[in-house]
Amino acid sequence: MNQLEQLRAFTTVVADTGDIESLAEFAPTDTTTNPSLLLQAAQKPSYVHLLDDALAYGRGFDADSRDDAIMDRLAVNFGREILALIPGRVSTEVDARLSFDTDATVARAERLVGLYEQAGIGRERVLIKIASTWEGIRAAAELERRGIHCNLTLLFSFAQAAACADAGVTLISPFVGRILDWYRKHEGRDAYPAAEDPGVRSVTRIYNYFKRNGYRTQIMGASFRNSDEVRALAGCDLLTIAPALMAELAAANGPLERALDPRTAMERGEAKTVLAEPAFRWHMNEDAMATEKLAEGIRKLAEDTQKLQAFVHRRAGA
Repeated sequence: MNQLEQLRAFTTVVADTGDIESLAEFAPTDTTTNPSLLLQAAQKPSYVHLLDDALAYGRGFDADSRDDAIMDRLAVNFGREILALIPGRVSTEVDARLSFDTDATVARAERLVGLYEQAGIGRERVLIKIASTWEGIRAAAELERRGIHCNLTLLFSFAQAAACADAGVTLISPFVGRILDWYRKHEGRDAYPAAEDPGVRSVTRIYNYFKRNGYRTQIMGASFRNSDEVRALAGCDLLTIAPALMAELAAANGPLERALDPRTAMERGEAKTVLAEPAFRWHMNEDAMATEKLAEGIRKLAEDTQKLQAFVHRRAGA
C-alpha cells in the first residue's frame, strides 16, 4: 500500500487543483479551487465550453453587474464539472475584493449557492471559500446560520482559527507552506525538519486546540511545499494536496505513521479562549507573519481575479 493510500485511512484527501483531468488519476474525496487555479484552467482548450456558457449567461445582466455574474457562473461551471468526478464537496471562492465587506460576502455566497442549486447540486456538496478576516469570519457565521457551509481560507494564525471555531464555521484552511515561506525569509533558513516546520507546528497547535475543546469545525491543512509536511500532518481532518505531491506520495511505499490523533490532542491542546473583535485585531497586529501573509494572499487572489476577468473579456471580444 503506497503512502497516499495509507494517508486516506485517517485523513480525507482533497485535490488542490482546477485541472479536472487530474481528478480521475488521484480520486480525491473533495476538491478546492480559487481564482488562481481557475485562471490556469480557463486557458485550456478543453474548458472553452465552460467559459462560453458563462459569457452567454452574462448577457442577461446589465453592464454594472455582468462581470460579477460571468465570474460566478464560470466558478460554478468548473465546480459542476468537478463534482461529477468526486464523491464529496467542492470549495468555490467569493471574490477576494469583498474580504472586508461582511454583507457583500454574504450576498455573493448566496448567489453562488443559488447557481449550484439551479444546476441540481445541493448545498451540502458546496463549501464557500472566504478569507479569514474579521469581516469574513462574521459573514461565515451568518452563512452557517442560513445553512451554507464555509471554508475559511488564508488562515495563518491561532487567533484566526479560534475565531473561526467560535463562529461555528464548517472548515478552516491553515496555510502550511506559506507560513514556512515567511519564516525561511525572515530567519534566513533554507530548510526545517518536519517537526520544526513553523507551518506544521501551527496546524498541530490548532488541531490539538479544536479537539480538546470539542469544536466541530474541520481543519484542512493547505499550501504544502513538500511531502514531508503532508506526512507530518497525517491524521489531520483533511489535507488539500497538489497533484504533484499526491503523485510523490503515491510513488512512496514505506509505512506512514499517524501524526495527529484526537486522543493525544486531549492532553496537548490548550484551554478554550474566546476572542472578541478588539482582541482578535490585537492578536493579528502582534503577529507580523499572519498579518503580512493574509494581506498578500488577498492581493494575489484579487490580482488573479482581475486577470481572469481580462481573459474573459478577450474571449468575449474574439
